[in-house]
Amino acid sequence: MTSRYTATAKVLHWLMALLLLGLLALGFYMQELPLSPQKLQLYSWHKWAGVTVFLLVLFRLAWRVIHPPPPLPDHMPKVMRLAAHAGHALLYGLMLAIPLSGWLMSSAKGFQTVWFGVLPLPDLVGKNQELGNLLQSVHENLNLLFVAVIVGHIGAALKHHFIDRDDVLTRILPTCSTEKKS
Repeated sequence: MTSRYTATAKVLHWLMALLLLGLLALGFYMQELPLSPQKLQLYSWHKWAGVTVFLLVLFRLAWRVIHPPPPLPDHMPKVMRLAAHAGHALLYGLMLAIPLSGWLMSSAKGFQTVWFGVLPLPDLVGKNQELGNLLQSVHENLNLLFVAVIVGHIGAALKHHFIDRDDVLTRILPTCSTEKKS
């Protein structure tokens, strides 16, 4: 088993990190805007990107099953290994739950999700304003939890790099070496 992630896993990790941070920033920004054509356009872009991230996370999970990640360092205590696995499971769970909650919210509020303005996705629930408001709260709170988990994820990576001085961070970093590409 390799001690580094595959090139595909690295690309997916960093591409999704950029997309997710952009989605979070856009989501927090647009919710405070007054109703306008610009706000509606931003919501459309947010939904397009959310659907894209949802599809990417499905691909990423499949890739991860076929190409397991490198093992955690031997020096890590069992409780820290469990925490690392739980943290990754929570990240993946949120990357699935957040776009689904947004899609459900849009459906309940009566706004169909149309991917890239071309492909209409089916509504997952009927129009129901009360349910839409509840799902909006769920969507917002899942995003706040996601921010906290991301901060923990980054903090753990930096701890491994600067305190533990192991390769947990460097093995996911893009490299220009001649390592085997997958």
